[in-house]
Amino acid sequence: MTFSTTTLYRAFTTSVVASAVALSPILSAVAQAETLNGAGATFPAPLYERYAREVRKKHPELKINYQGIGSSGGIRQITAGTVDFGGSDAAMTDAQIAQVKRGVILVPTAGGAVSVVYNLPGVSNLRLSRATLPAIFSGQITNWSDAKIKADNPGVNLPNQPIKFVVRADGSGTTFIFTNHLSNISGYFRGRVGTSTTPKWTLPNVLRGKGNPGVAGLVARTPGSIGYVEYAFATKNNLRSAQIQNKAGEFVSPSLQTANAALSSVRFPDNYRVFVGDPAQGYPIVGLTWMMVYKQYPTAAKADAIRKWINWVLKDGQQYNDDLNYTRIPSDVTNRVLQTVNSSVK
Repeated sequence: MTFSTTTLYRAFTTSVVASAVALSPILSAVAQAETLNGAGATFPAPLYERYAREVRKKHPELKINYQGIGSSGGIRQITAGTVDFGGSDAAMTDAQIAQVKRGVILVPTAGGAVSVVYNLPGVSNLRLSRATLPAIFSGQITNWSDAKIKADNPGVNLPNQPIKFVVRADGSGTTFIFTNHLSNISGYFRGRVGTSTTPKWTLPNVLRGKGNPGVAGLVARTPGSIGYVEYAFATKNNLRSAQIQNKAGEFVSPSLQTANAALSSVRFPDNYRVFVGDPAQGYPIVGLTWMMVYKQYPTAAKADAIRKWINWVLKDGQQYNDDLNYTRIPSDVTNRVLQTVNSSVK
């Protein structure tokens, strides 16, 4: 059997065209691939890492990198323009927002509890009242056998030993949430320490950990210590969390359910910035976390990638919040946020 040159040419051309058609979706996906780099709060880091894995099932062209460096670091990076999005548990102030030349939108992504974690051998159920907790972290109470702690815990064998305090070494939204609550319930704490991502602690026996992982690790290996971490880090590290007295006078353990109860009455303004100081019910030390995205991106492809990312986080990603003990953002709020992002991010 023989083939003419024309027949061979046609066969070759058909093969090339067919191959090109078959490869076009792959080549298109490669051509449109976009990497988004984010940095900031460690509070939501476990959640954002899960988001980064799951989003690729729907958008394989997106690669998300997120580095937990603390909320202050996230605000610095978004202001400097060195990331595609930032993360913070302390909502940016008006002054901070004004410094972002490309404009910025605060996107609430989750809420959660800040656990007061402790390492006290023999004590499995510690209770701390609204008077005792701020007194501990303002340095008025420095020994585990203090009469105020004993009054909160009748029948518990508390050791006569100094309290070792574990706080954050970095600028922290978790610290902001924690100090915001203590400042709301104690005038002494508000005047001595105040609400801040980087408070000037005046405490003896202070240990400083970087990020939520650093604080959790120090508490885990330091008998006699007390500190504060996002609830997911407490559970992940098998740390004991104190029951904290809320505004209604109840001693409440941190959990997804009690955090949801505390955040149920939150109302989001047009800029989506909320500060939860002393909720009426549920677990009292709670807060929200935000992604910070620009209004203006250097390329249309980058802006499109950010819109895809935020739309996925607020539509599909919220289902993963419960798995990791974070609260969801209400659907009426996510719809408003998406309208803002889709119309403003260019």
